[in-house]
Amino acid sequence: MAGETANNNEIVIPSLTRVWLAPVATTAPTDATVAMPDGWRSVGLTTEDSLKFNNEPNFEQVRSAQSSYPTRTFQTQDASTIEVDLQQWSGPNFQAVYGGGQISEITAQDSRKHYRFTPPRIGGRTEIAACIEVIDGGKHYRYMLPRTMQMEGVNTELAKTKESVLPLRLAVQGGDDTDAWYVITDDPAFAPAIPPVEPPTED
Repeated sequence: MAGETANNNEIVIPSLTRVWLAPVATTAPTDATVAMPDGWRSVGLTTEDSLKFNNEPNFEQVRSAQSSYPTRTFQTQDASTIEVDLQQWSGPNFQAVYGGGQISEITAQDSRKHYRFTPPRIGGRTEIAACIEVIDGGKHYRYMLPRTMQMEGVNTELAKTKESVLPLRLAVQGGDDTDAWYVITDDPAFAPAIPPVEPPTED
């Protein structure tokens, strides 16, 4: 089988990225360019270089006396995470970053409305669906993650000399009834290879 040829059109430079969140079981987009269905919310502005999708499978190895190398390797776990730093402070973004929580209006001494955010208690974190959208010219990619949960600590720097961002860290959750994550794209480089047609055999 011949190897792939060099093709600089298959290099991806994410000129635009977006992160969308929604309650679990919200209808997912059917393709890579259709408008996001009702229920999906953009997190807004994010820092330029913080968006990452990580996939980290774990393996075990069997070793035998007859070989200096493993004689069998098998996968035991899979893990995927999203990392992105949010620049917009809002109630929904706080809930996403802290894994849930409650927002309520409180009585204030001045004429403006004031609000109170309370993070979730132990056992009160909620799962959310996520979508990472990547655009490179005419190519579009959507990483769809039906179930994720915020499972890391939150470290927010409140320095005078730079912006304060909200670190969103989501861990992909799995299940037997759905794919843990998948990508939809209109990139022609993803088209399945067409198997060669075998010539008819003579009787």
